[in-house]
Amino acid sequence: MVPNGEQLYFGDEAFINYEERGLKEACQSAFVLVAGGLGERLGYSGIKIALPSESTTGRCFLELYIRSILALQSASIDANKGEKEGCRIPLVIMTSDDTHLKTQELLRENNYFGMLNDQVLLLKQEKVPCLQDNEGRLALDPSDRYALLTKPHGHGDVHTLLFQSGLLSTWEKRGIKWVLFFQDTNGLLFKAIPASLGVSVTKDLDVNSLAVPRKAKEAIGGICRLTHENGTQIVINVEYNQLDPLLRANGQPDGDVNDATGYSPYPGNINQLIIKLGPYMEELARTKGAIKEFVNPKYKDASRRTFKSPTRLECMMQDYPFTLAPSAKVGFTVMDVWLAYAPVKNNPEDAAKVPKGNPSHSATTGEMAIYRANSLILKHVGVEIEGPKTATYNGQEVQVWPRIVWTPDWGITYSAVKRKVLGSCIISQNSTLVLNGKEIILDNVNLDGTLLVNAVNDAKVRLGSWRIRNSGWIIDPVDHENKRYPEEVRIRGFSIKKLDQKVVNIEEPGDFDLHQFS
Repeated sequence: MVPNGEQLYFGDEAFINYEERGLKEACQSAFVLVAGGLGERLGYSGIKIALPSESTTGRCFLELYIRSILALQSASIDANKGEKEGCRIPLVIMTSDDTHLKTQELLRENNYFGMLNDQVLLLKQEKVPCLQDNEGRLALDPSDRYALLTKPHGHGDVHTLLFQSGLLSTWEKRGIKWVLFFQDTNGLLFKAIPASLGVSVTKDLDVNSLAVPRKAKEAIGGICRLTHENGTQIVINVEYNQLDPLLRANGQPDGDVNDATGYSPYPGNINQLIIKLGPYMEELARTKGAIKEFVNPKYKDASRRTFKSPTRLECMMQDYPFTLAPSAKVGFTVMDVWLAYAPVKNNPEDAAKVPKGNPSHSATTGEMAIYRANSLILKHVGVEIEGPKTATYNGQEVQVWPRIVWTPDWGITYSAVKRKVLGSCIISQNSTLVLNGKEIILDNVNLDGTLLVNAVNDAKVRLGSWRIRNSGWIIDPVDHENKRYPEEVRIRGFSIKKLDQKVVNIEEPGDFDLHQFS
């Protein structure tokens, strides 16, 4: 059945109200990042959270996430008018044997990106034995015939690890009410978090899955309402390769098809969950954190007798609702793709094979999505943004918007951005705008080139009637097979060539009213 959820539209009254509600509640939340994977599938040999989210600043995904949490923390303290002054939002990172030490190094080398050391905790996932055939025989490690071959058990292990860690009871004593789970390479996620949390609070949801409109048969799971033969129902993710046959087997001969909106009626699950802590603790106490397992072997041929490679039992984070009682409040929140979802998970070769019009989910498209989102956000608050140009990088046709990037504390919500944009501001398509600072006000700024503004936290900077014209920074195409460039550049198919820029550095607290500069 088609489920009922909350559809939000960026910038309208409902969205703003939910953002405000979520912002107040953010101080009573904890974040859990599932980050057990390397970037090999992307053509990147490091851990995925160390990959730059975009090339303009080079800010890696982990820094983006931590600074977003810190921005939420600060904004939540302000929204609660100082009542939550001691708020410290915790972050748990689930790692694996492949990523644990590298994640520790990334945090330590960067002073935890501004978080306190004890705000961040790493929980390492162990591996499970592999199966070599349909009879369930255990596979041996090719490099050691006296050892079993093992592989990760899936991101569903995060629930087991949290249960075993004892963290949940500690969080409950601290007054935490919500646990937000997210994955490792979606640079847009935190633009959707405040409003989604507001939905959870307002509707008192035990589980809230973040979702986006989804094209029929798109390779992303669909949120469905499943009805058991005994009449009980559950709102749950159904994997994309199972959804179409499930619908056909249950009275829908056309399967998964787009409706009049141009999208499937089953919204796309983006694997970001908001779970209410109290019921979560009760459920994990009952299940010991165990999540429904499955096996998904890849066969050599149609006989389905021989595996291409050994498989293993897996479990998925989003399958948590399967064990909940029918009385549990399970819902979802749908937001526009441009605002909430741009994962980086495919290498250039695979991305280039994706049919035109379908998302290729590469480092190229992930970066361009950040620029598009920031451009559209500014457009929503009244900035005149020149439209994008079409370009092709690594065989992928993309829309190139102005390269606009800001630190999360500048614009963690719609209202925060709107408050800092005044008058008539104009930004051309070939421009780059970088805002590093919490209180930077754009007032009648006309930009055709590159402008970087850096301001310390206690500085309030107003740029009044500025006209910036310079050669700026340009996107320079790169052959992804050219090994003279670093991996993180090659997998995007371009680098940033810095020709000219205007830089404003404010290094001390105070009010700075800067007028008529050109």
